[in-house]
Amino acid sequence: MFSLLLAIIYLSFISLGLPDSLLGSAWPVIYPELGVPISWSGIIFMIIAAGTVVSSLNSDRLTRKLGAGLVTAISVAMTAVALLGFSLSHSFPALCLWAVPYGLGAGSVDAALNNYVALHYASRHMSWLHCMWGVGTSIGPLIMGAALTRGAGWNAGYRTIGLMQIVLSACLFASLTLWKKREMPEAGTEQARPLTLRQIVAIPGAKAVMLCFFCYCAIEQTVGLWASSYLVKARLVDEITAARLASLFFLGITGGRAVSGFLTYKLNDRQMIRLGFGIVGFGILLVLLPLGNACAFAGLIAVGLGCAPIYPCIIHSTPANFGAERSQAVIGVQMASAYVGTSLMPPFFGFLASFLGLGVFPLYLLALLALMVWMHARLCRTVDGIKAESI
Repeated sequence: MFSLLLAIIYLSFISLGLPDSLLGSAWPVIYPELGVPISWSGIIFMIIAAGTVVSSLNSDRLTRKLGAGLVTAISVAMTAVALLGFSLSHSFPALCLWAVPYGLGAGSVDAALNNYVALHYASRHMSWLHCMWGVGTSIGPLIMGAALTRGAGWNAGYRTIGLMQIVLSACLFASLTLWKKREMPEAGTEQARPLTLRQIVAIPGAKAVMLCFFCYCAIEQTVGLWASSYLVKARLVDEITAARLASLFFLGITGGRAVSGFLTYKLNDRQMIRLGFGIVGFGILLVLLPLGNACAFAGLIAVGLGCAPIYPCIIHSTPANFGAERSQAVIGVQMASAYVGTSLMPPFFGFLASFLGLGVFPLYLLALLALMVWMHARLCRTVDGIKAESI
């Protein structure tokens, strides 16, 4: 029973990644068909991001009321309906409309699943589960590409993923009896009530971990969006080669998370996070220093490998840092902070680059890494101080 539930959670993480890369892979076909500017994909992205922030901030309330299993099943069903709505859309306003339930569903399932795994499974499973997310983001474009190749159109790609999500949603509803209900305080006690955003932010260490997530996702998304442009404009690499090499960053994350799961047998979450920081810093230096393009390519792969353990290990350490009774609330604001970093910092780099040039790309990443390392050190000092006082 335990193994069956774990398999279902693994499939759920794959499903999280499946639609995440669809818009980017299909947009070159969508925007001319709908007759809209190429930049309007950002509007859809921002609507989805806003929905994920809202649902993440409400994840504590929803999970306490419904349980992680039911929240996950409902959220996947919402994303399935949204994806089928995308497949039936033939106008830009329709895409914007269906982006709302997609964002709301994605944020809820992300926060609920991450907290459930953090509470009930070892750190290695968190790394491997986030590796499954990478598998999903890799499969999504392949399905879309297959639909476009056989002339079925981008709508068919969304329809295929939507039907897959419906099947998964049915499996999740059928598996509700397998989910272990988290022990919660008695109703009516102060701890049983969902925490407000002000109460969560006031928890010692909460601001630091929120900034950690903000910086991590800012680095990941900035590299994903701008690495290819940096290689072309600052390193004078041809466009095709740059696109292929930039994709190695995501390969580094996915492969790194597979390896990280095994490393957690020897290293704890804090050690894994620091190891990730060191590898990311080394990778950025390879990109920054004038050591030739080969070193820059290796640097991008190293940044991906270093990013691999940071996100899952910070999430997994949340119950240990803040207590099991508050972990869902804290993970909710962590997810919200991550989405804000994803939405704001890559465009902000584009704004800076328009004045300073794309050559500042590694310096921008280095500044974000420095802030993240500082905030994590501050979080560790806070947690250690609280534990010392309680002895």
